[in-house]
Amino acid sequence: MTALTATTTPAARPALHRGGLLRAVLRTHRTALLLSLLALAAATAALIWLHSLENEARAGVSACATPPTDGLPSCAAVEAITVDGTYANGIAVLGTALSWVMFPVAAWAGGALVGRELESGTAQLAWTQSVRPLRWLAAKLAAPAALLTAGTGALVLLNVWARGDGDPDLVGDWYYPDAFVSTGPVAVAYALAGLALGALAGLVWRRALPATGVALAASLLLHSLLERYRENLWPAVTRTEVGSLELPRSAFQVAWADTPRHGVLVTRATFHPESHFWPLQYVETGLLLAVAGTATAAAFLLLARRLP
Repeated sequence: MTALTATTTPAARPALHRGGLLRAVLRTHRTALLLSLLALAAATAALIWLHSLENEARAGVSACATPPTDGLPSCAAVEAITVDGTYANGIAVLGTALSWVMFPVAAWAGGALVGRELESGTAQLAWTQSVRPLRWLAAKLAAPAALLTAGTGALVLLNVWARGDGDPDLVGDWYYPDAFVSTGPVAVAYALAGLALGALAGLVWRRALPATGVALAASLLLHSLLERYRENLWPAVTRTEVGSLELPRSAFQVAWADTPRHGVLVTRATFHPESHFWPLQYVETGLLLAVAGTATAAAFLLLARRLP
C-alpha cells in the first residue's frame, strides 16, 4: 500500500497595506483624534469670532481727548469700550495654547502612542501577526505628524489673521514668547519635536507613565532653552549714541549699557528690530526640526537594535 502524504505549507503572515495600517492607527487612537478635532474646531471658531471684534477692540485703545476734538473722541467714550479687553485676553489665551501644544503632544506620544502599546504587549502582538516593527513605528509617527502639521499650521494662519495689524496694545509685541511662537512656523516645529521626543521616550522606557514623564521633561527643557536663548539665534543690532538713546517699542532689547566717558554719557544698546522676526523664526524652526529628526532616527535605530 502506498500512503498518501499531505504536505502543508506554512500560512503566509497576513500583511496590512499602507492605507490599512494608517487607518488602524487612527482607529486605535480615535479618542485622541476626536478630542483634537474638537479642540481644533473650538479654536477656529474662537479665532473667527475674535477677528470680528478687531475693529471695535481697536477703538477701545485709540487716542482720545478731554474734551473731545474734531479728530479725537472723548476719553470717557473710549474707556466705556470693553471689548478690547475681551479681544486681547482671547488672543493671549489662544496664543499660549498654540505655543504650548508640544507638551500634550509629547505626553500623548510617550504614554499612549508608544509606551502603553509596548507595556501591554499590543505592539509585539502586531509585529508577530501582521506588521513589521519598523513599518509599525513609521505609521505610528506619520499619521500624527501629518495631522499635527495641518492642524497647527491652520491655527497659526488663523491666529495671524485674527491679530489683524498686530497692534501691540491689543496683541502684545512680536517678541513676547507666546506671540512669537504662535505666529510662525516654529509652532508647527514644536509640535513635531514633541511627537518625536514622546515616541523616543516610549521606546526607551516601554511603559506609559515613565515615558509620559520623561517626554514632558524633555519637552520642557527644550522649550525653556530655546525661549531663554532665542535672542542669540540671530546677530543682533548694536547702536551707540552720545547722551540718551530711545529705542522704538518694536525693538527686542538684548543688552543696554550707559557708560560715562570724559564726563559724557555714552549709551550702547543691542537689540533685534522687528525685521528680525523671520530670521529668528527660521533658525528656531530649523533647530526644532533637527531635534525632531534626530529623535525620530534614534527611535528607529533603537527599535531595529532590539529586534531579533
